[in-house]
Amino acid sequence: MPLYWKPFGAVSPLEIVSHRVVWSLFLLTILAVVFRQLDELRVVLRNRKRLAVLGVTAGLLSVNWGLFIYGVVSGQVVQTSLGYFLNPLVSILLAFVFLKERLNPVQMAAVFLAAWGVGHFGWHLGRLPWIALGLAFSFGLYGLLRKIVAVTPLVGLLVETGLMAPVALALIWTYSTKGWAGFGTSTQLTLLYLGAGVVTTLPLLWFNSAARLLRLSTMGFLQYLAPTLQLLVGVWVFKESFTSREAIAFALIWTGIAVYLCSLLQSRRYAIPTPDPD
Repeated sequence: MPLYWKPFGAVSPLEIVSHRVVWSLFLLTILAVVFRQLDELRVVLRNRKRLAVLGVTAGLLSVNWGLFIYGVVSGQVVQTSLGYFLNPLVSILLAFVFLKERLNPVQMAAVFLAAWGVGHFGWHLGRLPWIALGLAFSFGLYGLLRKIVAVTPLVGLLVETGLMAPVALALIWTYSTKGWAGFGTSTQLTLLYLGAGVVTTLPLLWFNSAARLLRLSTMGFLQYLAPTLQLLVGVWVFKESFTSREAIAFALIWTGIAVYLCSLLQSRRYAIPTPDPD
């Protein structure tokens, strides 16, 4: 994803997010027709409670997209990767607070290590790592709310982008009339705008589908693949700074992740009944 958004260069993140919403809505509408999910869409649109929740998730998703693109185009890919490393642990914390899911002492220690890592990162950064925290908490809250609303991934994302579309179209029109738009200024940039719907929609749909098909422990490991790749891209491709200070912060977070995943795997092992030898 950083490799995709980086070529936009000095284009406003607001314009990029607006096109991301519009082209995602276009693609999702086609998919809803192809997979015959328009009936479910009508049911959701008639339910005010579901619409209200999806309105909040749409806002959280737009904030998440905007922060990520801003982090990439402003040369802060390392901090965006930090946000997505934190995201699963933030989700655990939110589940503990709002869903009353219990954490054992080992899992609490894992969350503490991750928080220590963020504190270390922010202290040596000289300011609050707001991009990382914003990404982690916006997507964590998004996942929490999507967990409690009864809607399939495709229809839910279609409604969310539909709710964001009026603001996105207004911003696109404003940038166009003011002469600030990047869309149409070059063939390469225009193709990047048009492809924004694909690179936005498919990963989210695949993630939601995989979450239902794979074991939780498997998903836990796979969820750290993306921020690891983002970190490598930021350091090796975009040549961003990664000193011993950042290494210590990430080591604390990775240790917290490892502790939590080991605790999760151990609990699953104990939960599996041992077959009777007789």
